[in-house]
Amino acid sequence: MPKKILYVEDDEDTRILVKRVLEKGGYEVIVAADGEEGLSKLEHEGADLVLLDIIIPFISGWDVFERIRKTYRIYEEHGLHIYEKMRDASPSVKVAFISIIPVTEERLSELREYGVSDYIMKPFDNEELIRRIERILG
Repeated sequence: MPKKILYVEDDEDTRILVKRVLEKGGYEVIVAADGEEGLSKLEHEGADLVLLDIIIPFISGWDVFERIRKTYRIYEEHGLHIYEKMRDASPSVKVAFISIIPVTEERLSELREYGVSDYIMKPFDNEELIRRIERILG
């Protein structure tokens, strides 16, 4: 059974492109156009990885991440942070950002310590995106 990725991105063209790239990479992909829809889909459909744009409508990607941190307990496995839902027997989820906003190596290190599995800069190479997703999902 393929790993499931929830991709939250407001730009339709980018959403379609990333969905196709990830599906070609063998992943099941569900998409959401804003933070509220993303949280709802995570709650109802689950995901192994939530891939978040930072600047999205209604609830920012960062706020979606914060809500996941409050709803899920965090643990570390193979150097990656994993979030496991505190209520119910829902599967665990990893979180990564995909954004045009640049980050320094220092900030990236801080984000990883805070629980972000990766931070992927746009624009990205499709093969590099798949490699980084593979590293996150093992």
